[in-house]
Amino acid sequence: MSDNGGTAGGTAYETRYGWDRRTRITVAAAAVFTVTCLVSPVMPLYARLPGLLLFGGGGLVMAYGAASGKVALRVDETGVLFGGHPLRYRAGTAQVPWQDITAVVLWRQHSAASIPWVGVARRPGAPPLPGARQGRAGRAVVRALVPHLPADVTLASRPVSGWRLDKACLSDAVARFAPGTPVVDQG
Repeated sequence: MSDNGGTAGGTAYETRYGWDRRTRITVAAAAVFTVTCLVSPVMPLYARLPGLLLFGGGGLVMAYGAASGKVALRVDETGVLFGGHPLRYRAGTAQVPWQDITAVVLWRQHSAASIPWVGVARRPGAPPLPGARQGRAGRAVVRALVPHLPADVTLASRPVSGWRLDKACLSDAVARFAPGTPVVDQG
């Protein structure tokens, strides 16, 4: 059984995109700003259009992602599945087999907000995961933004955004399906 909170009852640990607290607040704020852009008598047209695109469009994208219910993270006998962003799900989804994983890494990106991430440390020579950040420029960017982690771990990670992570269920599933593979909390 799986839900947005994630479960692990002797089977796979799986969590899906859904209506977490951050998503609810962001979509509600986007709705308020969108309505303001539509009805404000003092807002000039040149400010309304970008506001409608930014807040209306952004809110719709977040609402779609939450309503999609697509798998965000799955840990099972085959390895770790990172679900892609709901708008480009297939392009960003990556299955990492256990034979390529040396550790599951939990970490935080500290910027304007502290964002939790889930990643994997992989064996040398493992094939790159899908994504635009895999080239030399992408590695340079992640080294600058997340200097406390190896670039390979950062590039094999997904943000916990629009879904919930249950660390205990994740750790139980890793221990069950890949005994001896550590779950490292850098958090």
